[in-house]
Amino acid sequence: MASPGHCLSYEGCNFLRQRLVLATLSGRSVKIRRIRARDENPGIRDFEASFIRLMDKITNGSRIEINETGTTLYYQPGLLSGGSLEHDCSPQRAIGYYLESLLCLAPFMKHPLKIVLRGVTNDQTDPSVDTLKATAIPLLKKFGIDGEHFDLKIIRRGMPPGGGGEVVFSCPIKRCLRPIQFTVPGKIKRIRGVAYSVRVSPQITNRIVDSARSILNKFIPDIYIYTDHLKGVNSGKSPGFGLSLVAETTEGSFLGAELASNPQGQGTAVLPEDLGKNCAKLLLEEIYRGGCVDSVNQSLVLLLMTLGQQDVSKVLLGPLSPYTIEFLRHLRNFFQIMFKIETKSHEEELRGAEKVLMTCVGTGFSSLGKTIK
Repeated sequence: MASPGHCLSYEGCNFLRQRLVLATLSGRSVKIRRIRARDENPGIRDFEASFIRLMDKITNGSRIEINETGTTLYYQPGLLSGGSLEHDCSPQRAIGYYLESLLCLAPFMKHPLKIVLRGVTNDQTDPSVDTLKATAIPLLKKFGIDGEHFDLKIIRRGMPPGGGGEVVFSCPIKRCLRPIQFTVPGKIKRIRGVAYSVRVSPQITNRIVDSARSILNKFIPDIYIYTDHLKGVNSGKSPGFGLSLVAETTEGSFLGAELASNPQGQGTAVLPEDLGKNCAKLLLEEIYRGGCVDSVNQSLVLLLMTLGQQDVSKVLLGPLSPYTIEFLRHLRNFFQIMFKIETKSHEEELRGAEKVLMTCVGTGFSSLGKTIK
């Protein structure tokens, strides 16, 4: 683990999760000032407070100090302990908001993590549980994180604003990650997806599937979109529907896209046909961006490369998202790791957007959970 150096200082509410996750892994304290200081309602929001409580649950000995107005946060990380846990997520953000950070931390716990998360499973801002299950889980397996207890199960679905969904995430521990050479994206060989609906007519999912297929069938025949209509207690507290699509390539990379209907009582009603078509177009855009990892999981793959053995890892990505660019700056601050970034033009690579080849040498990070004999 990186030696706990001086306390890092930041300003503003952006990238709170990045800072807390990297602080926990590197063992360095972090102080964040001026969190929405000029806002009418200053300080941290409910969903951020819920995230801080989750960090407290999965670690042992963390010290968290928040001032009265909630505009300054001091976080001194403890050791990642894991174990069997439960957490009620804030309905302001989806479970994906919390799960993205857990995927970064889970392999380095002292005890294998098994956590029940309750809240909103699918919304319009965060990655849904379906997409993370189809794209992030296979990505972790490439680094050697695998086992019979590596699973992400959706027990109940919950749509905003009421929530009421439930998800179980279990992950084994991994002492050290293997380096990867993931530079050939391959060609798209199949498209899979899930059209889900809760507390609305079950016919809606069929309408979503038909409209999505009307666009995707022009490109590839191997398309299968499952329909998932939940009833009763498993359908959460609010009505809604949506679609999650994933394209798999011949080299085993997964590119995802998704859309969800507007929350009850907010905005105009969305037609299932429009939602299906727009989601298919989003998937085509993600395929155009290309790379071996989709834009949602760029920061996850870069973190796992940083924490790998002291060996060279390479990955080919599509255009870097602003979130990923900021994540690279944070990696430099916390781990002193710099990536070599090479742009690949259209002539060198397959068609589509410009690709970026990211190369780094891992820090040889190993979990502090291992017992000393």
